[in-house]
Amino acid sequence: MKTSQAQHKYLLKMRLYNISVIISRLLLFIGFLFIWEYTASKGIINAFIFSSPVRLYKTFIELAKDGIIFTHIFVTLYETIVAFAIITIAGLLAAILLWCFKGLSDCLEPFMVVLNSLPKSALAPMLIVWLGTNTKAIIITAVSVAIFGMIINLYTGFLSIDKEKIMLIRTLNGSKWHILVKLILPGSKRIIISNMKVNIGLCLVGVIIGEFLAAKKGLGYLIIYGSQVFKMSYVVLGIVILCIISTCLFALITLLQKIFLKD
Repeated sequence: MKTSQAQHKYLLKMRLYNISVIISRLLLFIGFLFIWEYTASKGIINAFIFSSPVRLYKTFIELAKDGIIFTHIFVTLYETIVAFAIITIAGLLAAILLWCFKGLSDCLEPFMVVLNSLPKSALAPMLIVWLGTNTKAIIITAVSVAIFGMIINLYTGFLSIDKEKIMLIRTLNGSKWHILVKLILPGSKRIIISNMKVNIGLCLVGVIIGEFLAAKKGLGYLIIYGSQVFKMSYVVLGIVILCIISTCLFALITLLQKIFLKD
């Protein structure tokens, strides 16, 4: 189908806008790196504490020679992805269970709210003592950060589905299973994806909290180690890599959103 001249102008305008946004972001990023390096080299900011792009590059090359930095990145990524998978699957199943059994949801709702509002940084030390200083403890710490919020949000989303559509399915002799698979789950795709976009960042936060307390590998361990031996370039490098990882993971979930929400 041919586009009209007005549509062509609009599409061209949007394309130019998107390009200008990308260029603006690149310029802002490059400008930030330049200011950071300049102020550190001139002594305007303390280069020992805040490091600088050149120092970070040298530190990365130093740690990459024996591959230790890649080990730290892999460990943190592995723990984050496993925790995210557990949260997504367990959170969805738990929300479905609460929707299927109203009595169960009425009984558990106040406990879910309390557990969701509990500061997870306070819960993490207990999990470490209980489970030991291992990968399992770090993953469960990360799971505890986001699992209760996801269950509550998904369950609330399930309840917000149009009641008239549910009544229509029941009028046509549809079962609760039909309502779930034909209406509730398809109608909640946006809520599920939105929660996934939030949870991928929370998982990374939970993993770092666990690594602060119990790890011998991972970016959280690198940050703590750097602060203990006063190698602040290790600390800043760990933070920068975490920013890159979180951006990439968020972009991956956004890509999944475009695939599953084409409508």
